[in-house]
Amino acid sequence: MKTAAAPIRQSARRYQTFGQHLKELFGASVYKVNVDAGFTCPNRDGSVSVGGCIYCNNDSFRPAACTSKASVREQIEKGIPYLKRRYGAEKFIVYFQAFTNTYAPVATLEQLYREALDNPGVVGLAIGTRPDCIDLEKIALLEDLAKDRYILVEYGVQSVYDRTLEFINRGHDFRTFQDAVNMTAGKGIRIGAHLILGFPNETREEMLAMAEVISGLPVGFLKLHQLQVIKDTALADRYREKAFPTLGYGEYLDLVSDFLERLSPDIVLQRMFAAAPEDILIAPIWNRTRSQFMIDLDKRLEERGAWQGKLYREKRVDIK
Repeated sequence: MKTAAAPIRQSARRYQTFGQHLKELFGASVYKVNVDAGFTCPNRDGSVSVGGCIYCNNDSFRPAACTSKASVREQIEKGIPYLKRRYGAEKFIVYFQAFTNTYAPVATLEQLYREALDNPGVVGLAIGTRPDCIDLEKIALLEDLAKDRYILVEYGVQSVYDRTLEFINRGHDFRTFQDAVNMTAGKGIRIGAHLILGFPNETREEMLAMAEVISGLPVGFLKLHQLQVIKDTALADRYREKAFPTLGYGEYLDLVSDFLERLSPDIVLQRMFAAAPEDILIAPIWNRTRSQFMIDLDKRLEERGAWQGKLYREKRVDIK
């Protein structure tokens, strides 16, 4: 297969962005409204394990205003005016973010999802979940909602390597993720994946190889971020006992640039940077915002003459 040609896009960026994707689809500025619907996680309540993934502290990525103390409807009604004022948002996708948002009976899920969609400004849902918390009955519900709404399911996998998934106490293997993606495909449901770059037991070459693996699956959206050591996690305990290397800022810029070159040009990037609150972040300390990272990434790609998919070749990649 030939490598991808340089992209010609309305956006000045050299990769597919989620914001541009939504704007082209809806003809308006679309933003996510984060909600906490009160879910838990099978990796915390004992169904799979206890304690959760070793890096996980939901406070590292959940907005302070996102709390299950208020109903889904109340959280949406509070979030929309803020996004309109702050960003000029015109339409909204409700993001079920905290913990595992398909971890409940189908009847409960349907009530929550339809409550979220019952707002004139809401055009769809983004649902963060685990690949071991989906089944055909839940897929049928999402397929029905997707007939006239934008439905995106974001599966957390974090790594394609089973030894890493075991190391982080993920509670499932990579095959479980593949099965969930294949079960979801072809139903009108958009499929996303989450990956973390920088686990100390993975080489740079292994991290880059994940781009080709994900590109070989029916995944249309991807979130990346650097490994962060966060207070009150098992990973933080390990780091205190014996500090391990974390990615430097320039090192991560180069890693993401190389990753993008190997990634299918059809996959939309939702996120490539994590910014945990300073009071709970242990390492790495970069003192950079998401906006600064995106500016630096654009500059790095331009300097290198790089773009998403430049080195991508459609092929099957086997993980050992």
